[in-house]
Amino acid sequence: MEFQFKLFEIARLKRAKKILEDLRKNHAKKRNFQRVLENIISIVENYQKMIDIFGLEHEDFELERISCFVEIIIQSVISAGFYCNVGVEKLREIYGDEDLELISEKFWDLTRKLEGDCSIELLKFSDKEGKETYWHSSAHILGECMERYFGGALCYGPDIEDGFYYDMWMGNTTISSEADMPKLEKLYYQMMKEKQPFQRLNVTKQQLIDMFKHNPFKQRLIAEKNIGDTTVYKCGNLIDMCRGPHLPHTGKAKACKLYKTSATYWEGKADQESLQRVYGITFPDKKQLTEWVNFQEEAKKRDHRRIGTQQELWTFDPVSAGSCFWLPRGAVIYNRLQDFIRSEYRKRGFKEVVTPNIFNSELWKTSGHWQHYEDDMFTFKVEDDKWAMKPMNCPGHCVMFGSRLRSYKELPLRFADFGVLHRNELSGALSGLTRVRRFQQDDAHIFCAREQIEGEITAALDFFKFVYDTFGFTFELNLSTRPEKYLGEVADWDEAEGMLKNALNTFCSTNETKWELNPGDGAFYGPKIDIKILDALK
Repeated sequence: MEFQFKLFEIARLKRAKKILEDLRKNHAKKRNFQRVLENIISIVENYQKMIDIFGLEHEDFELERISCFVEIIIQSVISAGFYCNVGVEKLREIYGDEDLELISEKFWDLTRKLEGDCSIELLKFSDKEGKETYWHSSAHILGECMERYFGGALCYGPDIEDGFYYDMWMGNTTISSEADMPKLEKLYYQMMKEKQPFQRLNVTKQQLIDMFKHNPFKQRLIAEKNIGDTTVYKCGNLIDMCRGPHLPHTGKAKACKLYKTSATYWEGKADQESLQRVYGITFPDKKQLTEWVNFQEEAKKRDHRRIGTQQELWTFDPVSAGSCFWLPRGAVIYNRLQDFIRSEYRKRGFKEVVTPNIFNSELWKTSGHWQHYEDDMFTFKVEDDKWAMKPMNCPGHCVMFGSRLRSYKELPLRFADFGVLHRNELSGALSGLTRVRRFQQDDAHIFCAREQIEGEITAALDFFKFVYDTFGFTFELNLSTRPEKYLGEVADWDEAEGMLKNALNTFCSTNETKWELNPGDGAFYGPKIDIKILDALK
């Protein structure tokens, strides 16, 4: 079937040739678009030779339907395409499921030559992946600006939910919001006007080491992640390690706001070098930027930190940074919320437990948390042993479950806990009630048989939905799968992920919603369903 499948794609490309040539004539002045057409036409011509050799008659295929699809794709390139998703979804719509295992899904630079037969889907800024690439490319532009303006050593520069940031080591120098940020933003607009192309280069490990020999942080990354032969991207004077893809050029970013600067640490560790971080956001047009700025102003008015202080619900103090002081009015709300959750726990068969706040480090070593989470725990010595304040309830609940022999008749056994938790968050990461060092959560663990897992997960999702609906929250569901570093066997991971998928499909089918895959972002001990809550400001 592989032979037939590839020829099927060849026939589609042969039929598309006239469409491509016509579009090339009609859009001769669009240089980036020209390059894309040249790449595709080159592939079409190569496949044409193969068709002639095999004597294939293109009339044997459903060419009208396929040609229409190709035309839609090309029109997408003209309107707002940023990069290619060489994938399977459109193939599934056209061909059905047969032989789809022959196609891999990759994200591709719009200006990069295609390397084989494929289905092409153009992603726009409104697409999740399109936005990620747009802001990832924007981070590279920021890196170029910071190198040119400050001359320090660049570190990390990822896209984030609200734009992007770049970290730079600058010795003892700090960035001034008043003096530096306006000038940096002006330089950013200059980089956009220059329309510097993003160029993808393949390099060997030795070339990479030589390329970044003056940047000790990049050298550390190469060594720690054991980076071998890879790719780098160049825009203007900046060259940075990156897998891509990227925008065709810096001019695709039309409107920019560098909105915040802060201090952080290398790899988030307080014992490492202090870095300066600049946050920014870009959009394809000024109208979207204006809307975003207005939205931020509205968000400031509704900031829970300001409202909570004004209404005397809570306060914070440096004597216990990251820990909330609940004032009498706030305590009333806090207790009412706890009573509400407690009543729902009873209705749903949960049994409330109370567990210690401190544990011997041996428990955390047994659970695996110590190896992965020690830096985020408050630790101290008790006589000759090392102890820690609990950052989560999981191991304590396992101790309770294992305190005696259990019968299958007891399953499922649902433990609920309102215990106090502590996490050693960096001071720069603390933010009101959303990022704290001391907190309580409506935390529960369910011990059940294998055949009960899907039912318990579906019931838990129904529980979440009931609570969120009660308070007017909407939410998004993500399945986070096996990370690079994990415990256990792959077969067990695959089975667990399959159960979570089935539970999500059941829940989403009933509630007419959908979930998304978040590959490689599971916990080290198992896959998880991440629930992202959206407040009134989204």
